Amino acid sequence: QVQLVESGGGLVQAGGSLRLSCAASERTFNAMGWFRRAPGKEREFVAAISWSGGITYYADSVQGRFTISRDNTKNTVYLQMNGLKPEDTAVYYCACGQDLAGPPSDLQYEYDYWGQGTQVTVSS
Repeated sequence: QVQLVESGGGLVQAGGSLRLSCAASERTFNAMGWFRRAPGKEREFVAAISWSGGITYYADSVQGRFTISRDNTKNTVYLQMNGLKPEDTAVYYCACGQDLAGPPSDLQYEYDYWGQGTQVTVSS
């Protein structure tokens, strides 16, 4: 069972940047994704990346501001967040896809393992 640990969250002013990290307990050949849950809202897709890193996929709300990447030598996935807005405030979760070498997906049911989340708060 893959264990995922997120880090890098915090408080930042609007327009600022943060980089989230997600460390996996073992090497995975699966797509990885980032999701978030804002207060009072459902968890939603943010970004996903193929196992090789060659394919990425973003929600419209973060396209052009966020960048997902991975370093398979470190079993780590990153989410670089620039131009943060107050509406980006949420708990951010990383997740490991179900299928070996599967495509990145925005569907939560296609992810088997989830981290505990890291809080990102953007002040106006």
